[in-house]
Parts: sequence; C-alpha cells; structure tokens
Amino acid sequence: MTPLTRPLSALLLALQLAGLASSSLASQGINAAASASPTAPARAPGFDRSGFDPQVRPQDDLYRAVNGGWLRQVQIPADRVEVYGVDMPAVVNERLQHMVQELAASKAHRPGSVEQKIADYYRGYLDTAAIDAAGMAPVRRLMAEIDAIQSVRSLAAWQGRAQGLLQTPIWFWGGFADFMDPNLNRVMAWQGGLGLPDRDYYLQLEEPRFAQARSAYLAYLQRLAELAGDRDPARSAQTVLALETRLAAVHVPLSEAREPSKMANPLTPAELQARAPGFDWPAFFAAAQLSATDKVNVTQLGTAIATARLFAELPLADWKTYFRLRSLDAHAQVLPQAFRQAHFAFHGKALGGAKTERPRAQRALEQLSEALNDALAQQYVARYFTAAHKQGVQGIYEKVLAAYREVLSTHSGMAPATRAAALDKLDRYKAKIGHPEQWPEGPRWQVRAGDAFGNLQAARRAAWALKAAAAGKPMDPQAWAMSPLEVNAFYDPMGNEILLTAAILQAPLYDPAADEAANFGGIGAQIAHEISHGFDSMGAQFDGQGRLRNWWTEEDRKAFEGKAAQLKAQFNGLEALPGKTVNGELTLPENMADLMGLHIAFKAYQASLGGQPSALIDGLSGEQRFFMSYARSWRVKRSEQRSLQLLSADPHAPNEFRANVPAMNLDAFHEAFQTAPGDAMFKPVSSRIRLW
Repeated sequence: MTPLTRPLSALLLALQLAGLASSSLASQGINAAASASPTAPARAPGFDRSGFDPQVRPQDDLYRAVNGGWLRQVQIPADRVEVYGVDMPAVVNERLQHMVQELAASKAHRPGSVEQKIADYYRGYLDTAAIDAAGMAPVRRLMAEIDAIQSVRSLAAWQGRAQGLLQTPIWFWGGFADFMDPNLNRVMAWQGGLGLPDRDYYLQLEEPRFAQARSAYLAYLQRLAELAGDRDPARSAQTVLALETRLAAVHVPLSEAREPSKMANPLTPAELQARAPGFDWPAFFAAAQLSATDKVNVTQLGTAIATARLFAELPLADWKTYFRLRSLDAHAQVLPQAFRQAHFAFHGKALGGAKTERPRAQRALEQLSEALNDALAQQYVARYFTAAHKQGVQGIYEKVLAAYREVLSTHSGMAPATRAAALDKLDRYKAKIGHPEQWPEGPRWQVRAGDAFGNLQAARRAAWALKAAAAGKPMDPQAWAMSPLEVNAFYDPMGNEILLTAAILQAPLYDPAADEAANFGGIGAQIAHEISHGFDSMGAQFDGQGRLRNWWTEEDRKAFEGKAAQLKAQFNGLEALPGKTVNGELTLPENMADLMGLHIAFKAYQASLGGQPSALIDGLSGEQRFFMSYARSWRVKRSEQRSLQLLSADPHAPNEFRANVPAMNLDAFHEAFQTAPGDAMFKPVSSRIRLW
C-alpha cells in the first residue's frame, strides 16, 4: 500500500511514515470494510462492560480485562485483515454508501456537476464487465511510454510525469510547511519505490515470515508479467525483485528516516544534481511541474545520493521492466479480472491474511473517497456532524489544554527558560475540529462514464497538480491535511496544530450522552496524545512557531532524552509475535505521546470533577472507568500477517501495549485499582517512567 492513495488512512499513513504527523488510531481509515452490523451499538444504561473478561483483573492485564471476552468471541471476517471492537470506520462507510448509492441511482445530474462526477466515478469502478471488455487497451499507452524511454533524461522525465500515479524510488510529496519557515509551502522528496511493506522484508533473510512474503511477491510479479504478455515473465520478476532489494539496501531505516534534524535538506534541482549525480534531477523536477529555482526538502539525502548511483549503474532495461510491473500493480484494480485476482492474492491474502476479497462496492467507495473526497466529506458533514457536536469536543480540548498548562507550569524538573518556551508553544496551539471552515473548490477534472482506468488516472494526476502548484507559495493556514472522513487525528509540528476529523468524533471515543470519565478516557486521551506530540522526541525539536529550533537547555534536553531511553528500552522488551519484539526506537514518539497524553487526560478529568469525588456507576469509580474506557478504545483483532506489517513499518506499538504500558507507568492507575506487588500490572513507584 503506498502513501499516494487514501486507502489505509490515506494521507495519514504517509504522515505516520514520515513522522511529521501522528495518528492516535493508526490504520482505522475509510478503507475499512463495513462490518456485519455497521451501525454503532446502542449504549446500555450504566457503564458498558460488553466484551470484558471477568476472569482477568485490570491489575494483571488492563487490556484483556476490558477486551478479553470480545477477543475470544470475535472472528476476523474472511475479507478483512483486522476488526475493531466498535467499528467507527464501518459506521462512516455505511453512511457514505447510502449517500453514494442515492447519487448513483439518479440519472438527472447536471453534466459536470459534483453529483454527476460522484455517480459516474462510482458506477465506472463498479462496472467490472466494462473493465474486462476493455482488456489491456487502457494501459497500453502507459506501457508504450515506458517502452519509449531511451536515456537517463527520459527515464527521469517519465518518473516526474508519474508523480501521483505511483511511488517512484524517490517520490515527491506536497503540502508541507518548510522546517525553517513554516509559512512557506515546501515539497518533500522521499525514499520509496518498494513493492513490499518495508526494507526489512528484503534484507532480513533469516526471518521466515519475510521469506514467505518475498516468495509471494515474486509470484505476483511473474503473474503481472505473464498477463502483460512479457516474453520471459520469470526473468522479469527476478529482475524487479533484485532491483528493489538494491533500493531497500540504500533506504534509511524508518526509525532514522523520521528524524527531523536529518530531514531538513532543502535543495534546488541544480544543487541536488551536484550532490547526487547519476540521475537527471532537473528533468525529474520539470516533468513533475516543479520550478527549477524552488527548493525541495530531500528528507533522506543519503538515500537520494545512493539511488542516483543505482540509476546510473543498473541497466536501463531493468528500470523499464521495474516501472512496467510497478505500474501494472498500481492500476491492477481497474484492469481485467486476472489482474484483480492476482492483486488480491498478494496484497490481500499473502501480505494481509485476508481469505476472501472485499465486495467491489466497498472498493469503489474507497477509491471514490480518494478521488472526490472533499465533495463527499462536505455532504457527510452536512448530514452527520452538528455544531453542538463540535462545541462539545472543543470544550474537552480546552480542558485538556488547561491541564497541560498546569502540568508544565508546575513541573519541577525544567529550567525556567525551557518552561517559558514550552508554555509559549502550548499557548500557540491551534485545533481544527470536525471539518474545514471553508471547503475547497470542487474538482475541475473530467469524469467519464464507464472509464474506470481513465478516471483513476485523472484523479491522481489532478491531486498531484494541486500540490505542485502550491509549492513555493505561502501555506494556507485554513487547509486541512486530512479528510474529515478518516477516523483519525494528528499533530502537525510545523503548523503547531492538532486536527480531529468528524469521523473520529463518535462513540465510543466521544459520546455527548456518556459520563465524563468515558469521554476523557476516550477522546480526551486522544486529544492529549496529539497535543503531546509537540513534546515528544520529534515534535520537541520544533518551537511554538513551527520552526526546527532547539529551545531546550542542554541539561533539560539530556534529562528528557534519558527518560525517553527508558521508555524505548521498556518497549524493546515486549514480544508482539513469536520471536518478534516491538521496535522501541521506531515507536518511541508515539509511545511518549501515549504516556504523556494519558497522564494529561487524567489530570483534565480530575479537574472536570471540580473537587468533588467521582460518582460510582455499576460499582466502578470514575477513575476506574477512565482507564477502562481508554483500554476499550484500543480494542482490535488482527491477522498475524497484518501484525507483522505493522511491526515492521508502523510507528505505533501494538494496541495491547498502547493500553497497558502507559497505565503501568501512571500513579493514578495504581491508585484507581489498588495494585500491589505480585499483580502483573504492578510497577514499583521508583520504576515508573515519568516524562513530566
């Protein structure tokens, strides 16, 4: 799955991989298939204990005490790779399906209207008979363009024109603020081009699960080559796998690639040409519609230099074979049935662990949400997100922010200069809640009835063209970097703002009728998590104005890094799959935000009580309900293949550890449940990690 598309939380996934923005509910995006009962369950009076395991004590395993019964009973549907306890994406999908099917059923839309575009795009993607009848004709032009590549310059230019269509070995990613001047829109150049989820899949030869994935990928590449009429499919597949292995070897590991201080390398095409010879960077930039005088932030400069050498060293014929098969993979879902079947056999079954393919209507909705997202989101918000809903969340945000301010103001282990800078940063925080105040202009590109392949290409080219046109211009402070339809939230360090989508602001995370403990343990903890990203190991490198600048005293910085090292070590020792532990370095920023966020959210909940004791509901104190609601928000069951993908490439720890480890480090958890030595969740006071 590439960060070029909205599936798998779309832009969010890409933001996670870059580490420049962070999801608190990773991978719960619009692509999640609707469940058997997609509407949110009615909340029973009292505190909802459905899915709890009465045989497990919270003092021994908070996550399984709250989720163990559900984990035992639920089965992952055959067409899914993961399933959530309360499937918020499925609720969004059900609503969208209803809206879109209404539009698709109507024939009375004005030509060129948004309604006509939505209906024709959806119907075209659903029309597999027409896709099958077209055969290879739609993709022949693309294959002919690759065949026509005869030089290093034309190879670079073709990749520039391909931006938005597929992920090239160095690919452009737009819409970000400059690290040093956050008022300036700056395109990033990022390492990529791999067909497997991460470099480890190519390089860790001793891991049998990675070996199985490589074998499945080789078979998939060979099948694509066969279907395209390749004269020697086996050789072509081996060529591509060998080439991608060379690319993977020069990729920076994700835990290093996300380090902001190493990512700030703004270069013009000419400057990059001097630093990374072997590839025609000016031709690449020009074909991608980027100015020859503007700078692009080359986030992994060492990888760009090494990749340029590979372009010079490897035969042109190998690169053409590589781009043919990568292009077929990127368009497989709008090609004939044999391509679609091969795509599922690899991406769905071998990599994800799904047993059957999702219904085409769900894939159509997923692709429609990528292509015409703003139009869909505007209609969704008008129907399902009220001003009162937004005001309620705004109130929780302000209480969490106030709790954060109090903690920073009274934190004893911080020099006055560091504290002043931290409070200044907090005072400058902004929150975008629900949806944009002003919606972007509707799509100008043409949607053709019955042309699924052409529509997909037009949508992706148009999306990149907008990003390219904004490069080098002032940032739009009102712009949203994430769709309101995605069940997610994130923090942008350059904008110093958090974003909470309309889709995430629903039960169980936020329920206007729920008690304060449930809401602060749900959406309150998510809000505090996102605020905390401004003070994690990456976000803390940016000041209140969004500039990459050290605002810490040396002593405070060393103390902070020492605590971070403790947390990293704690997660490094956690086994997530047999023989596979969590990468404490990769997940460190998210783990820090979880720990700080839970601490701050609990403080905000306490403040909301106004000095009064919390009410008992079903025999549980408010403090207990807070932590149980937090643990319930991480309820998920995943296939082993999906878990392996996330362990390798996702900067979030597995959900059970996100629930348990922060709680184990908080005095408030131990006080709420009266833990004692011998309890599995007990941790001595002296061993609890405190970041603030």
